[in-house]
Amino acid sequence: MKIHQEYIDLFHTLIEHSENEVVEFKKAERNFDTDDLGKYFSALSNEANLRGLDFAWLIMGYHEPSHTIIGTTFKNSEEGLNKLKYDIGLNSTDKLTFRDIIPISVEGKRLLMFKIPAAPRNIVVKWKGIAYGRNGESLIPLNESKSDEIRYQSPRPDWSAELVPTATIGDLDELALATARIMYKKVHSSTIPASEVDGWTTEEFLCHSEMMRDGKLTRAAILLLGNPLALQKIHPANAQITWVWKDKDGNVVDYEHFSIPYILTVDKIFGKIRNKTMRELPGGTLFPDTMKQYEDYSIREALHNCIAHQDYTLGGRITVVENEGYLFYSNKGSFIPKTIEKVLKNKGPQSEYRNTCLAHGMVHFNMIDTVGRGIPKMFNEQRRRFFPMPEYEIDTENKSVSVTIYGISSNDEYTDLLKSDSSLSLMECLWLDAVRRHKPITKEAAKHLKERNLIEGKAPRYNIALSVAQKTQQVGHYTKETGLNKTAIIKLVLQLGVNSGKIGFKRSDVLEMLELSLPANMTKTQKLNHVSNMLRSMQTSELLSKTDNGRRWIITDKGRHEI
Repeated sequence: MKIHQEYIDLFHTLIEHSENEVVEFKKAERNFDTDDLGKYFSALSNEANLRGLDFAWLIMGYHEPSHTIIGTTFKNSEEGLNKLKYDIGLNSTDKLTFRDIIPISVEGKRLLMFKIPAAPRNIVVKWKGIAYGRNGESLIPLNESKSDEIRYQSPRPDWSAELVPTATIGDLDELALATARIMYKKVHSSTIPASEVDGWTTEEFLCHSEMMRDGKLTRAAILLLGNPLALQKIHPANAQITWVWKDKDGNVVDYEHFSIPYILTVDKIFGKIRNKTMRELPGGTLFPDTMKQYEDYSIREALHNCIAHQDYTLGGRITVVENEGYLFYSNKGSFIPKTIEKVLKNKGPQSEYRNTCLAHGMVHFNMIDTVGRGIPKMFNEQRRRFFPMPEYEIDTENKSVSVTIYGISSNDEYTDLLKSDSSLSLMECLWLDAVRRHKPITKEAAKHLKERNLIEGKAPRYNIALSVAQKTQQVGHYTKETGLNKTAIIKLVLQLGVNSGKIGFKRSDVLEMLELSLPANMTKTQKLNHVSNMLRSMQTSELLSKTDNGRRWIITDKGRHEI
């Protein structure tokens, strides 16, 4: 309720002024064209970027010329609003869509507030290939001057490269420095003799590893090599990593907070994680030898990524939660590549880093590489072990990124799927895993999987294909997911009609009977709509008719003959 009140207050603030380049009001009493909405999304997103704003707003249900609250019934359900967000993302640049669509009630009337994120730096947001902008209240194609202004924006500043004027060599940890020098020699062994590195002074070594510039230490140097007391010199950055251990019921068993130097901290956290040795997996032995619950590389890589990509200006901490059967990592900041699919498809190094100086230092110290192998290797390791893919969650609202790494194959059907077809590509494994979890996949991914006969169904409710279910002996689960076919369901409804006799039956009776016979991934609202449509169809086919009061259904003579 408090959140809604904040938006109601914002609405009243917005209507105090006329429409402009970043605020649009629409009457939209009952409907609004999706294509027009996409054009406004593009225009308002681009204009917000040009004005240095985080968001623009489109309000439906308000008539701006007469300053009247009209109200709107447009997309009057949570399902409809979610589908609208999905549809806008299908045709916009980088699948961008509304950050939120917030229904509010003012003067007893429903309004919709569309929260539109500003276009990312250097990226012009287009709708169906065309970029739009605003000229006052007017919607127009974005002119070349504005397009160039967005495209040629300066790169985001590197927080980690900033110098720390008050920091000295005395603020660095001696063991961290010694470890960094050993790792540097290992990384550069083919180009720089170890004896040469040993001959460098501490200042020379820090300059070569990009941790010092113009005689001053960088913030990256404090993060990777600094002693804990040096944190005050990069305040208000919260350079802290919290490890938490939870039992199978989600209760906290133990926890510990870790600070800098991060080059040493990673090993301390690694030592905390109970990476048990497994000799037999659920469903039977998959490997001739024993194996660890988690791949050592994946444990470290996920943590190194959190350190390298954390947005230290947001003041949040990095979290590693050890659960029963999976590890959960989270850090603050947006996901710069936008989607995990982009990372997996990219054959080369990432083109942009939030903390370039910090990332370079971690490369020099053998913590990460910048050739784009890290995340794809994590996915490949999970596939090799027949484990579910790492699961990334990108929370744009709270500016955080999390990844879950599974250590026990808790789903035998997925294991069977990977074992049954070694020709599956890494992207196909990722998409199939998303389908299995009822997560959304792109239109292009769905088309590809359908062409390979790996999935079936319609967006957004896809299922593993029957042929795959048969191959992996998961027909029972497949039937539960897809529900009974239309003919079988009609037979059940007709039998209900026979049983109810002249009294007839209600829609709720049908829903109760079919609860477990409809697709498992349908919501209750979707099931109700499905039942309503089916009953009307059976009435049209003269299998059912309504009672005199129109509240119940009875079977017809034609329906009885179908039993």
